[in-house]
Amino acid sequence: MRGTALVPVLLVGLIAGCGGDASEETPAPAETTSSGCREAVPPAAEERGAERPTRPLPGGVTYVLTFRTSCGTFAVTLHQATAPATAASLVSLARAGYFDGTVFHRIVPGYVIQGGDPTQSGAGGPGYSTRDVPPADTRYTKGVVAMAKAAAEPPGTAGSQFFVVTSEDAGLAPEYAVVGSVTSGLDVVDTIGRLGDPVTEEPTQPVVVERVTVAER
Repeated sequence: MRGTALVPVLLVGLIAGCGGDASEETPAPAETTSSGCREAVPPAAEERGAERPTRPLPGGVTYVLTFRTSCGTFAVTLHQATAPATAASLVSLARAGYFDGTVFHRIVPGYVIQGGDPTQSGAGGPGYSTRDVPPADTRYTKGVVAMAKAAAEPPGTAGSQFFVVTSEDAGLAPEYAVVGSVTSGLDVVDTIGRLGDPVTEEPTQPVVVERVTVAER
């Protein structure tokens, strides 16, 4: 894996008329392209730092990250048992708004979609790393969410960049921390997965992560 190799706000204008009457002017919604995604303005690339969480997530609670994107919404249930440090990091980053206004910078059709890098370069991160070594029998099958890393980094190293597997089996060696799986919106992931150039691995249209929220269950 090549690894750690704002959505504009639509303002509602209130136009005050004489005698206290007011009319509301609502901007037209963004057009949907033939891909099924809304047209999106790519956010500016930027460096973002974050603080490493100091405590693990409490046991007995299931954490779900919901990704609202320009192509729709999908949810990821985190696997605390196999990746406790990485799960705690992602929850902390999401709550801090780290992923909001980022893009999927790498899309390989029939393989993976990759995001979580505000610099959009494939080399950005929060300024710290975690490590959860995956079991030797780990398989990266469709819907698995794992963490990208540089080739020279030890197995299980993670920053902020994640990838979602869109193939039935990516055939990867067990080197990438598995942090969760897509539990709803897999069709949205598939839609995003079709928007990449198989040669350059770059998106053919901007796919923006507008917001990531955290739910406890």
